[in-house]
Amino acid sequence: MPATFVYDAVRTPFGRAGGALAGIRPDDLAARVMAATVERTGLDPVRIDDVIFGDANQAGEDNRNVARLGALLAGFPTSLTGVTVNRLCASSLEAVIQGARAIECGDASIVLAGGVESMSRAPYVVEKAPRPYPAVGNTTMWNTAIGWRMTNPVLPTPWTISNGQAAEKIAREWGIAREEQDAFAVRSHRLAAAAWAAGVYDAETVGVPGVELARDEGIRDDTSLEALGGLRALFADDGTGSVTAGNSSPINDGASAVLLGAEGALDLEPLARITGRGAHGVDPDLFPIAPIEAANTALARAGRTWADVDVVELNEAFASQSLACIAGWPDLDPEKVNIHGGALAIGHPLGASGGRIIGHAAHELARRGGGVAVAAICIGVGQGLAVVLER
Repeated sequence: MPATFVYDAVRTPFGRAGGALAGIRPDDLAARVMAATVERTGLDPVRIDDVIFGDANQAGEDNRNVARLGALLAGFPTSLTGVTVNRLCASSLEAVIQGARAIECGDASIVLAGGVESMSRAPYVVEKAPRPYPAVGNTTMWNTAIGWRMTNPVLPTPWTISNGQAAEKIAREWGIAREEQDAFAVRSHRLAAAAWAAGVYDAETVGVPGVELARDEGIRDDTSLEALGGLRALFADDGTGSVTAGNSSPINDGASAVLLGAEGALDLEPLARITGRGAHGVDPDLFPIAPIEAANTALARAGRTWADVDVVELNEAFASQSLACIAGWPDLDPEKVNIHGGALAIGHPLGASGGRIIGHAAHELARRGGGVAVAAICIGVGQGLAVVLER
């Protein structure tokens, strides 16, 4: 089978909820990174075989297949098809995996993958009544930005706790103290701020027209253990919790794109090659640790071990989740994880985060001139996804 290469990867800076990107529709965010990809590479979009974009919400302006609409808004020919996929937090990593499979089985030569999310613009929704005009009763309005909604009552109650409660559960079960979580969050902000200042992210980000946002909006250069230590725990009623707003990823807006192709499909030097993929499922309330086995599987399929790995991009949904995963990879040097910061600082627009981590891993391997990287991400409702890159 032909191998799949990452030829380019680009994203917008990630905005905070209600922040700089809140006025931009998700289909316009998707169109921005799609158009930027062909501008940067000189690729004629007619050569793209398919556009596969992830999107976790799809309840508002991102309905009606945002991959197709983004391609149309980007000015791509109408003959170019698009499909939107949903694996919640890993949606854009799933898009990359599906694109790679299409290339490797011969169905495509070039695929534009990626993802988008505007959590600021996620609508409120209400369920339809079984009758047009019910005489009595009220209904609930749901915020579609994140989390469980309209949950099936047949599901076991412990499975349907919030993401934050699951992160709290993992912190307790894995013995991860509040101080460890806060220190990990401070590290994320410090490394992200330093990376932006050093120009590390310049080659993989593009601005959004009409918006003044030069870097990820959530990075706090001046955060400290003292500042985070003053925040209250959010997800434990008994006062003993450790998961706070400071050691959890924020709510964000943004888009990412990853240009995939077979060997020689583009007249460009690839950034990296995809050599392994893995998915793993756990009980929904244990979703934070699902990347552990997903990454182990991806490495095994790549014929690699943790001793071979140079860089890990692990999406930081929560500090407790990240620390649990790192503990679950005892053969990995923790200093190889998120060397330029992670989602605790950069942000986590659900549908775009997978594209961000695999894109940054690919760019980092290109900067180094070689190596092995793992991109891994946890997923609500109990899943993990991982990809191995090599150069």
